[in-house]
Amino acid sequence: MSDESTGTVLLAGAANVSIAIAKLVGGLVSGSTAMLAEAAHSFADTLNELFLLAALKRSKKPADRQHPFGYGMERYFWALIAAVGIFVLGGGYSIFEGVRAMLTPEELGPLTIPYVVLALSFVFEGISWLKAVRQLRGEAQERDRGFFEHLRITPDPTVKTVAFEDTAALVGIVLAAAGITLHHYTEQGFWDGLASVLIGVLLVAVAYALGQQNKSALIGEALPGGTEDAIRRTIADSPGIDHVVELLTMRMSPDEVIVAARVDLDDTSSVAELEEAADEVERRLRADHPEVRHVFLDPTDSPAADDRVHRD
Repeated sequence: MSDESTGTVLLAGAANVSIAIAKLVGGLVSGSTAMLAEAAHSFADTLNELFLLAALKRSKKPADRQHPFGYGMERYFWALIAAVGIFVLGGGYSIFEGVRAMLTPEELGPLTIPYVVLALSFVFEGISWLKAVRQLRGEAQERDRGFFEHLRITPDPTVKTVAFEDTAALVGIVLAAAGITLHHYTEQGFWDGLASVLIGVLLVAVAYALGQQNKSALIGEALPGGTEDAIRRTIADSPGIDHVVELLTMRMSPDEVIVAARVDLDDTSSVAELEEAADEVERRLRADHPEVRHVFLDPTDSPAADDRVHRD
């Protein structure tokens, strides 16, 4: 997953830096606030791709004494920083400039260059968007999920951020083109400023959605219910295990999961057989669920715990 995500981020970054420069030139030539807002949007996206690349690199650091479970959580930290970048650099600037343009509108300059820039930007952003969508669709098919379900619950924050950014960019380009066109034909700068404000609101909404998801991942998220049920069955079906009293899971990175379970063991088994059963549980979990990195089993034969589970 990480190699494909790196390719997706690199393509998005290359597209954004080229588009940002072109939009800036188009905005300065035309005097369009919406174009300048789109330039700020693309520069913010470019900076965010650098954050995402840092996330991909730093999350691969091996575990050490201070971080025994590795550095996988860095993926979510840097993705959260990227969301803040979208909010401040993209959304905040676009709204500020849009309000200013609505209050003190300016004349538009030549529009040929801005329209050409917007058209090319739409093509390049579309290529980057298609790359992210293809990756998400492929992952969804591998996991037998619907596309939008996978987009909602995928643990990979990098490809999700790129997909959200590029979707917002495509919508933003359409808004900028509409604002410039309405400004030109009505000779009212209000429309150009309104387009900039709408672009800013769109970016704030995207940043909020990404921020919420990455905050939740940093706090510590359990696996989806269906995946937990499959893990529970794998443990319960292992020899020496009567049933699973309690199961806890937490994702440490898109590719790493911790599993902790309280299990009721077969009372007739010897100590050696119980140790073998624990090893077998771990082996089966790693075979059936490759993302499982750490397994902790807590043997229990407490009737109270058993009764509580059945009541639930």
